[in-house]
Amino acid sequence: MNVGPRPVFHLRLRSRPWVLGHRTLIMGIVNVTPDSFSDGGTCATRDAAVAHGLQLVRDGADILDIGGESTRPFSDPVPLEEELRRVLPVIEELRRHTTVPISIDTTKAEVAYQALKTGADIINDVSALRFDPEMRAVAAEFGVPLILMHMLGTPKTMQQSPHYDALFSEIIRFLEERVAAAVAAGVDRNQIIVDPGIGFGKTVNHNLRLIRDLDTLAVLERPILLGASRKSFIGTVLNAPVEDRELGTAVVHSLGIMAGAHMVRVHDVAFHRNAVLMADALRDALWTEDAKA
Repeated sequence: MNVGPRPVFHLRLRSRPWVLGHRTLIMGIVNVTPDSFSDGGTCATRDAAVAHGLQLVRDGADILDIGGESTRPFSDPVPLEEELRRVLPVIEELRRHTTVPISIDTTKAEVAYQALKTGADIINDVSALRFDPEMRAVAAEFGVPLILMHMLGTPKTMQQSPHYDALFSEIIRFLEERVAAAVAAGVDRNQIIVDPGIGFGKTVNHNLRLIRDLDTLAVLERPILLGASRKSFIGTVLNAPVEDRELGTAVVHSLGIMAGAHMVRVHDVAFHRNAVLMADALRDALWTEDAKA
């Protein structure tokens, strides 16, 4: 890990500038699904999902990430109409009660389009525009921040013996190609955020190496989202069930922040807010001392 100065990026939300890099932002997860690996079913109704989202805001979330389709390993896609039924009422109601940016976590262009029309501010596409060819046009039309994530294959196949000849080179090349594809379709490169896809087609060792050397992704010259919350590699290392992985998640995200992550995606915002504040303080102390020297 090379702890260097974290670059600052200037993006645009619909109504205001959005600066990434001065402090680490926290993306709170709202899974409107019955089958997500960690919290499936707890927010499956509109009222439960809205209440949870507003609690995350009170706990310190800088972004709410709303998803209506589980992308856990070996999961199947959700039909379009069902995904729309799950997420649109939640986004609409949350937008009435909070100005915190809302991200729509989807691989479907129609879901992204309808979510943005309803009040979402960001597209979070774990397929990096690969699953739905129309997603590029939606991202270009709305001009909102776009998160592109690395994944091997699909959620159904990604954990079937994942292999890399050169882990970082292949992930960087993939993300470079996806950024180029988005830009070719009319997306402003300055609006793109990259995500290494922790747990999406990676072994335990792949995930650990990615987090330790996350600074390698700085060559992409884009903000970095890190999402490792409660994932199975943490459970493997700690021999811990999903409900006992918050401390492991905090360690992972703290190291990721030191290595250059601009935002972290978490389930328990209240718990991780303190970890993020501590990691940011460590970064700031390091570079303050260097500047004085």
